[in-house]
Amino acid sequence: MSEFDALRADGADLAGLRAAIRAFLVSDRETFGWTPAVDCWLSSWDTDFSVRLAEAGFIGLTIPPEYGGRAPADGTGYLHRYVVTEELLAHGAPVGAHWIADRQVAPGLMAYGTEEQRRRLLPQIAAGRLYSAIGMSEHGAGSDLAAVASRATRDGDGWVLNGTKVWTSGAHLAHQIVVLARTSPLDTDHRHAGFSQFIVPTDLPGITMSPIVLMNGEHHFNEVQFDDVRLTDDDVLGEIGSGWHQVTSELGFERSGPERFLSTATMVFEIVSALRGTDVDDRTAAAVGDLIGRMVSLRQLSIAVARALTSGEDANARAAMVKDLGTRFEQDSVELAAELVDGVAGPDRAPLRALLATARVHSPMFTLRGGTNEVLRGIVARGTKAAS
Repeated sequence: MSEFDALRADGADLAGLRAAIRAFLVSDRETFGWTPAVDCWLSSWDTDFSVRLAEAGFIGLTIPPEYGGRAPADGTGYLHRYVVTEELLAHGAPVGAHWIADRQVAPGLMAYGTEEQRRRLLPQIAAGRLYSAIGMSEHGAGSDLAAVASRATRDGDGWVLNGTKVWTSGAHLAHQIVVLARTSPLDTDHRHAGFSQFIVPTDLPGITMSPIVLMNGEHHFNEVQFDDVRLTDDDVLGEIGSGWHQVTSELGFERSGPERFLSTATMVFEIVSALRGTDVDDRTAAAVGDLIGRMVSLRQLSIAVARALTSGEDANARAAMVKDLGTRFEQDSVELAAELVDGVAGPDRAPLRALLATARVHSPMFTLRGGTNEVLRGIVARGTKAAS
């Protein structure tokens, strides 16, 4: 019995779950020696950690038991996953390998996948052994996904995929990419129509990956070229022509989670630790207090979205708001750390300097991935208008 299953058997609440994942992370770090990281859900890829986390019962919390997961029967799996996610990010754990599959692909399979796809893929996700990338953005079609030009053409009893995806996180290490492609001609009056999703194994012939390397040498992103990649109907996720609806639904999970405001949490906590016991001036105290206050407020908003998702509500506008406000908060946290580091970081503050160095490189990406802030504000505005 996993640690999570034992807790549930004992009737433990979310506070008990939080205590359990914290204990696991402290013990696992002491045993295996990983270093807390900024933006760990993108930058820290450790397949062994993902397996250990799954064996402890902390992956697959939204996947029903019949598919190998641990979703509670009362439908509160998203809240359980939220608690675990907060702690993983706060500790800077190396979660990159399983992250996208557990966060985004699993809910997509539950909502739109065939029974065969669920039986084949969900147990591997719950075991922390399936690594997935998402193929949405393209050159000229970043936040404007309606401009996606990749095309899947019907050919006999299958499909032929052609096109290019860019900024595809972890594709070079993933087993599969969930690709958004056009399957019918563009209708200029209905730009969002005619898209479909495909689960594309990365070992198929015709797939070429080119690394996109960050300034510090890190390799997380890729340009992925699809040249006459042959797919079957079993590779279709959901219904042909329903890709836009499916993608916008999945983006609610991507945009609303605590990773949209806790990517720099390890650095923020290191700042607070560095300032503890020092003679802090009023301006610095106010700046740090403002940052922590914003973090708490964003957490409440993000939890509200998690509750809405648990209830099956449409939370796209609220998810977009979390992402917009959260990523701006993350960038502000980097600026504050850069301002304070020379004043608080002595020889014993090397961890803060290292975290800041990574955060500076990653900071420009915060407001891009998952949709630019300008596009997200349009989603919020339309959602507010519709609700009024």
